[in-house]
Amino acid sequence: MTFTGLWVALATPFTSTGDVDLPAFRRLVRHVAAGGADGVVVLGSTGEAATILDPERDALVEACLESAGPMGVVVGTGSNATRQTAEWTRRAQAQGARGALVVTPYYNKPTPEGLRAHYEAVAWAAPGLPLIAYNVPGRTGLNLTPAALAGLWENPQVAAVKESSGNLAQIAEIARTLPPGKILLSGDDNLALPSIAVGASGLVSVLGNAVPRETAALVRAALEGRRAEAIALHQALLPLMDALFAESNPIPLKAALERLGLCGSTLRLPLTSASQATRDRLASLLPAGGAA
Repeated sequence: MTFTGLWVALATPFTSTGDVDLPAFRRLVRHVAAGGADGVVVLGSTGEAATILDPERDALVEACLESAGPMGVVVGTGSNATRQTAEWTRRAQAQGARGALVVTPYYNKPTPEGLRAHYEAVAWAAPGLPLIAYNVPGRTGLNLTPAALAGLWENPQVAAVKESSGNLAQIAEIARTLPPGKILLSGDDNLALPSIAVGASGLVSVLGNAVPRETAALVRAALEGRRAEAIALHQALLPLMDALFAESNPIPLKAALERLGLCGSTLRLPLTSASQATRDRLASLLPAGGAA
C-alpha cells in the first residue's frame, strides 16, 4: 500500500441524540471519494475516536470499507495502552484495512525505547499490516523527534509518518533523513505545500472532508511541481483552512459539514458545538448545501 497523495481524516457524524449516524458517514465517504482523494482514515482525531465506543468502531470501519470504492482505507488504532492498540490493529487488519494510523502513546510519556517496543508489539499483533506513526504533540504531550523516529524506521511495518508537529524545521529534518521506501505525510492542511516542498509525499487532511476536489488539486499540483498553481490553490484555500481550526478540531469541521448538507454538527462531550462567530466565518466561505 502506498500512502502518497491526499488522504482524508474522516469526521464521524452523529445523530441529534449522539448516536453514530452511519447513513451520513457513508454519504461523507462517497463525497470524499467523488472529490478524488487517494484514501481515507477512519477513527482518527478528526473522527473523535477517543469518544467512540468499542462496538461502534467495527461498524464504522465496515461502513467505510463498503463505501470507499477504489480509495485506500486506513484505520486509526492508537491508544495510550499498547495492548489496546494491538487489539484494535489486529481487528482492523481482519476487517480488511490497508493500514493502521497509530498515534504515539499519550499521557504515559514513554521513552524512545518504550516507543520502539510499543510499535513492535502492534506490528506483531497484525503481521504485514503497514503502520503509519502519528506525531501530534499538541494532543499527546509527546514529540516524536527525528532521532526517536529513526528507531521506529527499523521496524519494516512502520511505513510512514503523519507529521503534525507544526514545526517545518522538524519536518524538513525528517525528510532529509527519510530512509528509502518510507513516506512522510503532512498532518496539517496549512503546511501541506511547504511540507511537500521539503520532501513530504502527501497530506492527511481535515479540509478534504469539506472540499476534497480542491484539496486534491492542491496536493497534486504541489507533488507534480506546478508551483504557481499550487501557490494559487493554497492561497485560495487558506482562509477555510484557518477557519476549520478556529476552535478545536473537529468542532468547526462539523459546522462546515452541516452547512454543506453532509451531516449534522453534533459532537460528543467533552467537545461542544461551534460558536456563532465560527459559524458566521464558515458561512462567508462555504455555500449552504453546497455538497448536498
